[in-house]
Amino acid sequence: MARLLTLLLFVLFLLALLISGEIVAGHNGVEEELSEDASNSKDGKGNLKPSQCAGECERRCSRTHHKKPCLFFCNKCCAKCLCVPPGYYGNKETCPCYNNWKTKKGGPKCP
Repeated sequence: MARLLTLLLFVLFLLALLISGEIVAGHNGVEEELSEDASNSKDGKGNLKPSQCAGECERRCSRTHHKKPCLFFCNKCCAKCLCVPPGYYGNKETCPCYNNWKTKKGGPKCP
């Protein structure tokens, strides 16, 4: 009986974590909409100030194992585009300049 109760509490805890993750994800969705509106100017650039790039890139690259190159290219892209996508990965469609800058081989330039 005690094992069943412990298992039930564990499942409820996992469910609570999942729900709180959805709330955070939903909040990020609002940020993405705001970022998309702010970054869709005529030239495809965002509205960040150059002084904000370091902090935004630190956030963007905080979960990668390749932090040094991520920070290098993110800062380079932010300096040009004045935009860093929300989240740690993906969401590049919110920053057209950041998304469309490619390497010579056609791969993405910005992390």
